[in-house]
Amino acid sequence: MKIICIGRNYVAHARELNNEVPQEPVIFMKPDTALLRNNDPFYIPDWSHNLHHEVEVIVRINRIGKNIEKRFAHRYYTEIGLGVDFTARDVQDQLREKGLPWEKAKAFDCSAVLCPEFVPVASFADLQNVNFRLDINGQTVQSGNTAQMIFPIDELIAQISRYFTLKIGDLIYTGTPAGVGPVKIGDRLEGYLEDKKMFDFLVK
Repeated sequence: MKIICIGRNYVAHARELNNEVPQEPVIFMKPDTALLRNNDPFYIPDWSHNLHHEVEVIVRINRIGKNIEKRFAHRYYTEIGLGVDFTARDVQDQLREKGLPWEKAKAFDCSAVLCPEFVPVASFADLQNVNFRLDINGQTVQSGNTAQMIFPIDELIAQISRYFTLKIGDLIYTGTPAGVGPVKIGDRLEGYLEDKKMFDFLVK
């Protein structure tokens, strides 16, 4: 099982971090040890002092595929979920300044929050018009709509599968909207797809 993540897939988020808006998907990966499941608490690592939340829609692949055409991409998933791509922003900034890979800042243990249950795609009238949000301590800090993606889900699948064979159970974290920011010990994070609560966990 692979965790494939997309960076800078929302214009406002790219701009809030002073990044260029990409011409093709920015792809990076996390190991399976990055998963944080079942609303388990997230423990801030002692080597970061600026740990950011990034709420993201997640696609779970249900068929093996390689070089998938965009028009057929919808056949490779039947449900979506919601999660958080935690980022050690201070470590990432240091790595970027040196032109080094992001793995230490992005792929560390428990950095990929995964909702306990997924929602069938058929539950949504239009997959390219799905609202989602992240609340911290009862206040909305990030909100987005899948229509705001620079590269929609089917295009992501087509692009990713040019380079990586997709297998059953692979997860695609599709990028985060604007509003990323730090978390602290004691925070409660709740994520919603439309009005359905997808996760609810504490930061420790």
